Amino acid sequence: MTALEPDFIRRALRGPLPGLAAHLRMSPPGRARAPLPKPDAREAGVLFLIYPRQATPHFVLTRRTEWLGHHSGQISLPGGRREPGDADVIATALREAREELGIATEQVELLGRLTTLYIPPSNFVVHPVVGYVAAQPVFHPNAREVAELIEVPLALLLDPATRQLGPLPGGGPNAPFYRIGKHAVWGATAMVLSEFEMALRNAGAE
Repeated sequence: MTALEPDFIRRALRGPLPGLAAHLRMSPPGRARAPLPKPDAREAGVLFLIYPRQATPHFVLTRRTEWLGHHSGQISLPGGRREPGDADVIATALREAREELGIATEQVELLGRLTTLYIPPSNFVVHPVVGYVAAQPVFHPNAREVAELIEVPLALLLDPATRQLGPLPGGGPNAPFYRIGKHAVWGATAMVLSEFEMALRNAGAE
């Protein structure tokens, strides 16, 4: 069994998870150490979907379209707000992935969950869900929500050179980010990726 196979990842996510320590190392400037959700905060679910592409484990990110309001144009995991008909946040993450990427989610195997993360600018409490499918999905991105589909080798997340420090898009102070090809992945998405990366490392991934 290799470190990036589903059984290894499932064990890595059984914890203890690095949580706040992982979030802090990728926190953007000015973010409180552990901001508390407002009473009217909304719930959201995002899916960290792992799958084989040419026998190599990958995960998928999207570049959001520019008109989507908070976090428009940013690199994100597929996901969105919880709707009244969703049984739980796992159902939310799967539904949103299906709506954004046009994939069949019935075969997604739940590997575990990451630590809940509050995002003050959008007032969302985000619940990251990690899933796996045994075959590369056929993606049909929703052009209304997805400007670009980004398939990322999972090993890239474990490469120390991928985590960098530099100015955010549009200028401003330096911030930590993941360099994924031409994209800078920062903010909440980088914090989620950081926890997943650290969980794998803590479990012995190389």
